[in-house]
Amino acid sequence: MTKESIPNELLKLINEEEIMMFKELQRRIQELNHKTNLTRLIEGDDYWISQVYDSIWTFKEHSNTNFDSKKFIDIGSGCGFPGFAYAITHPNSEIYLIDSSKKKSDSLKKIIKRINFKNNIYVINDRIENIARQSSFRNSFNIATARAVSNPSTVSEYILPMLRENGLGILYCGKWDHKDNENLEKTLKVLEGKILETKSNNLPREKGIRNAIFIEPKASCPEIYPRGNGKAEKYPIKG
Repeated sequence: MTKESIPNELLKLINEEEIMMFKELQRRIQELNHKTNLTRLIEGDDYWISQVYDSIWTFKEHSNTNFDSKKFIDIGSGCGFPGFAYAITHPNSEIYLIDSSKKKSDSLKKIIKRINFKNNIYVINDRIENIARQSSFRNSFNIATARAVSNPSTVSEYILPMLRENGLGILYCGKWDHKDNENLEKTLKVLEGKILETKSNNLPREKGIRNAIFIEPKASCPEIYPRGNGKAEKYPIKG
């Protein structure tokens, strides 16, 4: 992978050192992919646009927020995006990667051992419903993300309990329209949160439209959320 094959839109957002780290990350994921099916998005534009660019544009283009030196949690981290992408571009932040799959969690730990990240990065193999019940985690994060996890109403139920008073949640999604926005607003009303902003972006090289929904707490999320036993997924809050 040469620098010339990385889209210009991404080159504007990352420096030379970060490019080298993303290349190393790609190699490590490729190695682990032979044993554990982490992701199919690992070659060429699938990696540089659908993984790297799609992970970091939300942080780089949301100019109203300082994303540096934060406590960050990525829910359902999978192969490590957007968590690793945020770690590389924000080396002074503390990172928590959450995944319920032991195979994926073990792979994330191997990647952390093999790459010289500057951050403190922690991998937790558990469901977010369990983690949110622990006082050391609930209401303690500046930033919470969930990408390719579930529908926005379900994801917001996972994210809001983790955020501190001035925290920011980021929901990544494809399609987004007025009805989706209306449904999420109803859910957030129950969860004591609100939509701060929505951003839409055409990914480079016709990789599709991506939307990022930025949410924040209005007050403490009711303690019954997130609901356990997969209820958030099966029965999304309707408002």
